[in-house]
Amino acid sequence: MSRRSWTIIGSIGALIAAIFIWKALNPPPVIDPYKTAVLAKGDLTEEITANGILNPVRVVSVGTQVSGTVQSLYADYNDRVTAGQILLRIDPALFAAKLAASEASLANVRSTAALQAANVKRAAELVKQDYIARQDYETTLASAKGAAAQVQQAEAQIRQDRTNLAFTIIRSPVSGVVISRQIDVGQTVAASFNTPTLFQIARDLTQMQIEAAVAEADIARVKPGQAVDFTVDAYGTRQFHGTVSQIRLNPTTQQNVVTYTVVVTAANPDGVLLPGMTANANFIVSERRDVLLVPNAALSFKPEGWKPQRAAGGRARAPQPDMATLFVLKAGQPDPRRVRVGASDADFTEVLDGPLAAGETIIIGANSAAKKPGLFSGPPTGRKDDSKTPAPATKPSAPTKSDS
Repeated sequence: MSRRSWTIIGSIGALIAAIFIWKALNPPPVIDPYKTAVLAKGDLTEEITANGILNPVRVVSVGTQVSGTVQSLYADYNDRVTAGQILLRIDPALFAAKLAASEASLANVRSTAALQAANVKRAAELVKQDYIARQDYETTLASAKGAAAQVQQAEAQIRQDRTNLAFTIIRSPVSGVVISRQIDVGQTVAASFNTPTLFQIARDLTQMQIEAAVAEADIARVKPGQAVDFTVDAYGTRQFHGTVSQIRLNPTTQQNVVTYTVVVTAANPDGVLLPGMTANANFIVSERRDVLLVPNAALSFKPEGWKPQRAAGGRARAPQPDMATLFVLKAGQPDPRRVRVGASDADFTEVLDGPLAAGETIIIGANSAAKKPGLFSGPPTGRKDDSKTPAPATKPSAPTKSDS
């Protein structure tokens, strides 16, 4: 072989030797096979989440019993009104004309009734003297009674017409704030089969209520008097507080999802809560203080190849919803521990009983197999080791949302 060929072969051999030497001096990092967390005690708040709309506790809809054109308007949005205050006036021309016609008709029937009453008096004198037949007297008497009845009918019609004329003035039935106005000057309102709504008046905006839709799976844990924390999008993370006042028994079904309406009352002394806002409510089911907490991920972890123990006789153990098998890292191997669990939130679950103690290292997951370095892979520097995930000594003070 030529000298050039030997030079090339020698260079390649030196390069390969350098690569093997480099790999021997830079071995890949050892990655723990499990993700772990250190058990600790802390506080836990078990909650149910639901959404609802804020509304005043009492809203009065103001309508009209007569039809006509709006002539004058005396109240607008956000106006404070008192009971008996005039809100609007409907054009009274037609009702005033009808009242005048009824009054004229009453005068006519009254004159007729007076004439019939006089005829009865004369007929009574004549029948005593046998100048007219008894039948003629009774006919005159019946006519007088009919005329008197027509007077009563005309008087009732006048009372009805006067009432309708008074209904052209719409007054506020309660004191409060106008939150809705659905008419304007010149608009025609028709009161036929349904009474049209002209105004909506909230009696007291310092007291609001949330009509929250709670899923049927959670409704059994909601009770009257239960505390509720909620937020609204307008004020970010600001917490408002309320109380469950009513659980309505009429369910709502949408796309095979059954929910129940739960009414939550909340104070609104500064008036920042407005009707129609969407409230994100957290129903506080229970609160735990200084309890042993285990990450929720540990409840679902099972080592590869692990099989649960069977009961006596080789039969499968009956499922127990409040029991769970956790794995503690002991001497580098998962050690199963069967414990009784309680309340839970989005991150942690309370351990009620079992062979667990604060400070032990619990397995919460398995690390994926490390990728074997290639022949020309770079140096194993800057690699993050996230095999250890310590649990906080105490839970955050702000409650977390439940997955339920």
